[in-house]
Formats: sequence, C-alpha cells, structure tokens
Amino acid sequence: MTITESKRNSISTSQPVPDERHFPDPYEITTPEGAEGWEEMYAYHNRFLGSRRAEDSAKTWFRNSLHYPEVSYPFDQAMVDGAFTGTGVTNTRVFALPPAKGLDVRIVNGYTYMSTLPSPDEAEQARRAEEFAERAGYYFQNWDTLYAEWEGRVTDAIRGVHALEVPALSEFEPIERVLEDRGPTQGNQLLAAYHRLLEYGDQIWTLHSEFLNLGYAAYLQFLTLCKEHFPEIDDQTISGMVSGVDVLLFRPDDELRALARKAEELGVGDIVRAATTEKDLTDGLGGTDAGKAWLAALEESKDPWFYFSYGSGMYHSHRSWIDDLSLPIQAIGEYIDRLRKGEDLTRPLERLQAERDSVVEHYRALLDEEDLPGFDEALGLARTVFPYVENHNFYVEHWFLTNFWNKTREFSRLLCKWGFWDDVEDIFFLRRAEVEEAIVDLQMAWGAGGKPQGGFHWPQIIERRKEIYAALDAWNPPPALGPVPQEVSEPLTIMLWGITPETVERWLTAQDGGGNSNTLSGFAGSPGVAEGPARVVLRPDQLDTVQEGEILVAPVTSPSWTPVFGRIRGAVSDIGGIMCHAAIVSREYELPAVVGTGFGTSTIKTGQLIRVDGNTGTVTILDEAADAS
Repeated sequence: MTITESKRNSISTSQPVPDERHFPDPYEITTPEGAEGWEEMYAYHNRFLGSRRAEDSAKTWFRNSLHYPEVSYPFDQAMVDGAFTGTGVTNTRVFALPPAKGLDVRIVNGYTYMSTLPSPDEAEQARRAEEFAERAGYYFQNWDTLYAEWEGRVTDAIRGVHALEVPALSEFEPIERVLEDRGPTQGNQLLAAYHRLLEYGDQIWTLHSEFLNLGYAAYLQFLTLCKEHFPEIDDQTISGMVSGVDVLLFRPDDELRALARKAEELGVGDIVRAATTEKDLTDGLGGTDAGKAWLAALEESKDPWFYFSYGSGMYHSHRSWIDDLSLPIQAIGEYIDRLRKGEDLTRPLERLQAERDSVVEHYRALLDEEDLPGFDEALGLARTVFPYVENHNFYVEHWFLTNFWNKTREFSRLLCKWGFWDDVEDIFFLRRAEVEEAIVDLQMAWGAGGKPQGGFHWPQIIERRKEIYAALDAWNPPPALGPVPQEVSEPLTIMLWGITPETVERWLTAQDGGGNSNTLSGFAGSPGVAEGPARVVLRPDQLDTVQEGEILVAPVTSPSWTPVFGRIRGAVSDIGGIMCHAAIVSREYELPAVVGTGFGTSTIKTGQLIRVDGNTGTVTILDEAADAS
C-alpha cells in the first residue's frame, strides 16, 4: 500500500449529526464577570462574527488545550495564528494532502478552539493524490539531505532573531550617516526591525510544519499497515516499534546529567549541590581552576540546550532555562545525589532498542513472506522520519520562541524608556498591530524632538486588559462547542490530541453533572503500573513542589520537565493521545503514564494516593485523603 492510499483509507473528517445532546453554542457563551470587552484584545479574524453564526454554529469546535491550555495574551496570539497558518498552508497548498486541509480557529473568552475544514470529495482527493505523490515522494526519497538543509534554515532564522538590532534612538544620528551612508535613520530602522521580527515569527511556522505532517503521514502508513495485518494490535505496541530513537528533546536533560558527572569528576559536587541560583554557582566556583572549568562547561551547554521553555513555548510568560536556571540547577544537584547512590544516569536507550527489536521480530514472524518487504519499508520510513516529529519542537517552540519573546522584550525596554509603560512585560498586552502603532508614535516623536503620546494612552488600556486576563484565567472553558460529532476518526485528532468518541462521551457526561467516579480513563501512554501520592501541577512555576515518589498530574506536560521525571513514579495528563509529547517522553524514560484523562487535574487532589496503570489507560483514586499543604 502506498502512503497516498494509506492516507486516503485511514483519514476521515468528523461530521456532526443531529443529537439531543450538544455542547454550548459558541454564540451563547457568556462573558465572565469582570472580562467585559475581552474581544478588543484579539483581531476580528480570531473571533466568532455574528454574520457567520449559521455556518459556525453548525460546526463542532474542539478546544486546543494541548498546545494552548491558558488564556492567550494579545501579542502572543500572533504565534497562535502563525502555527495554524503553517499547518494549513503545508497541508493544503504545499503538499496537497489528499483528504486533509487545515483548521478554522476562533478565540472564545481568550481560549483557542479549532474545527476541521470539510474533506474534499473523492474526485478532488484523487486529483490531490497525484500532486501529493510527487511532492511527498521527493521528500521521503531525500529525507536525510532535505532535513539537514532544513536544520540550517531554521537555525539561520533563530540566529537572525537573536541578532536583530533594536536601535537606541540616540540624540543625534551617527556622523557616518551624514558623511558616508546617508541611509535610513534609527527611526526607520526601528520599524523595519519590528517588521523583520514579525516576518521571522510568521515564516518559522511554515518551517515548523514542512516536515511534521509528512512525518505523521509516514507513521500513519505504518500504523494502518499494522492494523490491517494484526487487527488486535494496540497503538502502544505499534508506537513501541519506532521508539528507542534519540531525539533532541532529551538532549537538554542529558546535558544536566553530564554536568552532574563533571562536577563529581572535578571535585566540586558539594558546591554545585548547595547552589540554588546562578550567582551561587559563580560565587562558589569562580575562585578555583576546577570551579572555572565546570562553569565553562555550563556556559557551553547553555547555547542552545538551555533555550528550553518551562511550558509549551507558546506563551511569553513561560520563561526558559536560559532566563531562570532554578530548575536546571536543582536537577543537577539531584543527579549528583543519584550518582553518589551508585545510579546509572544514562537513559536506557539500548534496552529500549532491544525490546523494540524483539517486538518487531515477533510481528514479522507472523507475516507471510510476500508481506515482509512492505512492512519493512513502512517501518524503516517511520523510524527515519520519527525523530523530526519531536525535534521540530526543540528548534521552534523552544529555541526559536525563547529568542522571539526575548527580542520582543528588547523593543518593550525601549518603549519603557520613552514612557509608554513601566513594565517590560506590558508589551504582551498589546496586539501586534498595536505595537506597530506605538512604534510609529515613537518614530514621530523622536524624529521631531518631542514627546510621544503612548504614555498617555497605553497604561490605562494595559491595566484594564490585565483585569480582563485575570477574569478569563479564572473561567472554566468547555472542552468543545457546537453539535456532537457523529464520529471522530481523523488519526491525528486521536493520536495527538486524544479526542475519541469515548473522550467526547466523557465530556458530555461531565457536562450533564455525572462522572464522579474514582476511576479515570484515558490513553495508555506508557506501559507499567505505579502507585503513589498525587502532585497536581497546573503551571510550570509549580514544578518545584514535586517531591520524590509522587505521581505527576498536570493538564499537559512539557518536554522541559524531564528532569522532574527522575523524582516521580508516573504521570497523568488531562490532554493528549498516544503520540503526544507526554506519552513519548514517558516511554523513553520508562515511566507509566496515562494521557488524555480529560479531568485528572480537576478530579485528583494533591496528596491523594492514586494508581496509574499505563497498560490499560486507567487512573484509580485509592483514598480520599489529600494533603492540605
């Protein structure tokens, strides 16, 4: 079976049908008290428009809480728009995936909802299939070469953002401009630099999706082939056949482990263990050759491996390791303790690969000889492309966006200096178009030698938007809007977001006031069983509360949380399917995990004893006691 045939046979878009039950109509959602006027925080294309009610109310909208679990800041929305644009244009215009287009996207009370666009009819799919075969085939045949070239392009974009210069707006233009250059002034350069930043932010998402959906397409071909040959096989077993592949998302944690070993080798482990801040490290280690050698190793690891967001990377508020070293420093100290206990800190890659190969051989032995070449080819391609499915996340969401948010802060510092607002973080309460307005205001005032009007205009708007944001943040958004879908069969919706007919049924039951059982169901994300006290973590800044032996319960986990995985016995997430980051990371670290439970964080309390069964996809609350602390 070709990839094109596999995609055409395995993907269908959910279509809603009449049902007595339904999710809230998007046009009937009420505004939380205190959030009146929230709409002004987002551009018109982000909102449900009254003139489209008949069309949009007839569609099912799923909340994208996997990537955007929090309220979107006005400026941050530019990256949300970019992400969906990149996915849509790659599917629809670049590779012409036969059955799939992009997604419609809307904001409701600050939260992101999406709806699949109708699938092309059979004749259109056949026409698109011809385009897809040539375009995707070229990439699959030249994957390694094209991927290496992609790495160069995305790294150039990252370095380009980092190198962007925000003009100082000095009292006089440099004399060289008069005597030699006679080019744009600093005011011209300021606006051009802001536009260039937005261009980088826009274009990075096409790079983000360039290989991603092809990677999923190859994996889906292998999954479909396995399901045809082995009808009883589960998704976890199939994913296990492509596991044990080293990916960049594990590299930052590997760097911390290496720094722990180096501290012990140099005899400075005690000083590193005692540190809680970067200043503690420099003060304690800067006076000796061994200490200086360790600090040099730390600096070498930072770029790029500490450009690792504490969250998804999609929010400016989720700072990265490079901005706040508290988690890496704590993790290095814990790894030193584990080394002193005689533990081996290397990831069990060889064991995972041996287990993977054993599973593959078991299923190959069940195939007829004529089916083996097709199976081997599909498996080989899936393993070739699989690293990219995770690697893009480090390059774009973490490394690129850390630089993007920090460069935006440089523009804000200049505007702070000129009295537009007092806090550097305030820029994120403006839409991207509004930031351009502020820059033009500054251009005009600086050029004329006057005073910009921004300081008289923006502070009260920002203050009100902070109040609105707080009110939206306290609101509990529904998981879906509109009619109940007849089916959910699009594989990425299932594997990545964890949305299945069973998921939809759980949402409806909870909406109707049911679902208070002590057992939660989700996806068997990573095999194994573990019991322990729960630790509910709703935001990245709560990670330091996680204690040894606890089970992490979170809306969604981030790859940058992997150092915490050394403390926990298992993981539970509200969101995600078999191919989400939480599931992949848990499998590679051999931790049992159940993902896509829907209501884990709202049902489980910190301190309750729970059992995580990563074999069956169930989480059981074993007692009602919760640690009030």
